[in-house]
Amino acid sequence: MTADTVRVLNFVQSIMPLPASVGMKALGLERDGRLIAGLVYEGYNGVNIWGHLAAEPGSRWMTREYLRYCFAYPFDELGVKRISGSVAASNLPAQRLDEHLGFKREAVLQGAAPDGGDVILYVMRREDCRYL
Repeated sequence: MTADTVRVLNFVQSIMPLPASVGMKALGLERDGRLIAGLVYEGYNGVNIWGHLAAEPGSRWMTREYLRYCFAYPFDELGVKRISGSVAASNLPAQRLDEHLGFKREAVLQGAAPDGGDVILYVMRREDCRYL
């Protein structure tokens, strides 16, 4: 795993649009010296943090160790009560992934996606996280 924010952010940006912002923290997973997954956290306000996850398709990145690390940082190190994420309603694989990880749908922003569709807001609360 790597905490090189710039490198991991570049990896995530190669898969999904994500503008850089001040205070971002990134957690990457390497295999054979190559990044295969990256998680970028931003927008920390003491209670909530936003997470953006991307992975190389078919890379089998979802290890229990990596997931534990990804959730321990915001919940244990930062002490947040929740992690928020957003997914375009047209992105069914991302919705399935978030729900598989245990995120719950919290709201729908109608017409807010770049494609004109809806955006689904997801939340993971510390008490619901099975990876810690």
